[in-house]
Amino acid sequence: MAKIIINKLQIKNNNKELVNLSFEINKSMALIGESGSGKSLTLKAILNLLPSNLESIINIEPINELDKKNIGFIPQNPFTSLSPMTKISKQFFCEDNKKQEVLKLVGLEGFVLNRFPTQLSGGQLQRVVIAIAISQDPKLLLLDEPTTALDTKNKEIILELLENLIKKLNLKILYVTHDIFSIKNLCEDIIILKNGKIIESGKTKDVLSNAKDEYTIELINSNFINKKFREA
Repeated sequence: MAKIIINKLQIKNNNKELVNLSFEINKSMALIGESGSGKSLTLKAILNLLPSNLESIINIEPINELDKKNIGFIPQNPFTSLSPMTKISKQFFCEDNKKQEVLKLVGLEGFVLNRFPTQLSGGQLQRVVIAIAISQDPKLLLLDEPTTALDTKNKEIILELLENLIKKLNLKILYVTHDIFSIKNLCEDIIILKNGKIIESGKTKDVLSNAKDEYTIELINSNFINKKFREA
């Protein structure tokens, strides 16, 4: 699949437009915006998980090659995305040999299959969630702020892991976040979203070094200030 084309993605609530955008995922795309900008709604629309009170129109190409079976999803919080009373082995939907294979890809050993989520660290849990997502050999991987619940060290480890998996498995990804610095080395392309509309888009390095829109500039400056504060 050369690229994934979102010809139209529109979401309404009582005729009020919440999201209206179109874009192409060539390899790795970041969707950046503040809370309420429409990032998570976009992911839910692609996954067909929007609340029943919302109306949506979504047109994706190639429509015959992309469905829920080959779209992987990595949620924001690994602590709440897994059943705490179920062993890790039972939370996969694949054969045992595939479980071992994907665990190895994310740097985990087979012993975690016999553990409960409460017996693993946050970094280990996020690796398990990634392993589950790639166990179905997805053509598209959706990520909803997957490092938010992690400390700085584990965040860097997970981002490096994702970068390696994209190359090794030839994955296409749509990475949703408000943290620009988490994707600057991970995503080739970037979309800046505001009030459900695309404000600016392009190659990540170009947008970050030469942003045109004032909103984008404010986001970049805000991220830079917050990063310095966290590291102080």
